[in-house]
Amino acid sequence: MHDPRFDQPARVLVNYSTRLKRNENVLIETFDVPDEMTIALIRAARDAGAIPFVQIHRARVSRALALDASERQLNLSARHELARMKKMDAYIAVRGSNNITELSDVPVEKLKLVAKKMRSVQDQRVKKTKWVVLRWPTPSMAQLAGMSSEAFEDFFFDVCTLNYAKLQPGMKALKALMEKTDRVEIKGPGTDLRFSIKGIAAVICGGDRNIPDGEVFSCPVKESVQGHVAFNAPTIYQGTGFDRIRLEFRDGRIVDATSNEAVKLNKILDSDPGARYIGEFSLGFNPRVLQPMRDILFDEKIAGSFHFTPGQAYEEADNGNRSQVHWDMVCIQRPEYGGGEIYFDGKLIRRDGEFLPKPLRSLNRKQ
Repeated sequence: MHDPRFDQPARVLVNYSTRLKRNENVLIETFDVPDEMTIALIRAARDAGAIPFVQIHRARVSRALALDASERQLNLSARHELARMKKMDAYIAVRGSNNITELSDVPVEKLKLVAKKMRSVQDQRVKKTKWVVLRWPTPSMAQLAGMSSEAFEDFFFDVCTLNYAKLQPGMKALKALMEKTDRVEIKGPGTDLRFSIKGIAAVICGGDRNIPDGEVFSCPVKESVQGHVAFNAPTIYQGTGFDRIRLEFRDGRIVDATSNEAVKLNKILDSDPGARYIGEFSLGFNPRVLQPMRDILFDEKIAGSFHFTPGQAYEEADNGNRSQVHWDMVCIQRPEYGGGEIYFDGKLIRRDGEFLPKPLRSLNRKQ
């Protein structure tokens, strides 16, 4: 049965996020989502005059393939997928997960091999297409959020149809401020972090890359990070749940890393030399996302949060760090999570998750 709520996010992805035009090729990839949503995207793309192509994924199938993936298999798969991606003008992904830990028993070495071999496809998609990724509500996500399925679905459609255009003035002001800033200091429970973002661009994320959205990101100068940070939002990476991650830095490099899964954490950070350096610093401010739910597309946008990302830097805000890892780790600084302060060049710009400069106050949850 068709749910009319599917049509609105489909139109957002097609008309706002990717701005599909007549005769543009778009690859629609869906992961554990209802066929009705895939069909809604096909119809929205055709209404825009675009030409839709579809790939459907199932997490249990992906796990089976990854468990015994060989270099020969992955090389052929990467060549095939890269050739297809080169024909695309846009890419829309809708990612659900019936079991968020489906890949938890796939050996880390296999996941690293898959990531390495498929990197060329990801680079083509990120650098050469108009792309957007949408999370899809599932019972497992509702469980992680501590909500009933019905309440979570209502929350999801509310968050994902936010009027992102209203955030634009504040996001532009934050981008301009970040691009004028040299020194950043972040203080809070278990956190005393110092680094520079001098000369590195800031990028607005206002519904044109991820849905939900609501962040502005930059990147630390690679060897400038000093101090330590404690993340209070739980996270999932490579199918494993991590809690209470704490990182200590010296001259940009992570020299100590602890969590409830310290061995796995450090194994991931040892994937390659760049994994122990930071590739992104971002401030999140989506007014409708308030609690962590182990889904990074939601959690990195939490109102009053920042995230700090071991691994690969984005070319739009580049410090030169390269890695197969890109792991957004989130700290929430609203009072109920312990509070905290962020300073730009010695000036307090956010306290307890609320922006203080007048041009930025429109990004606060309570305007």
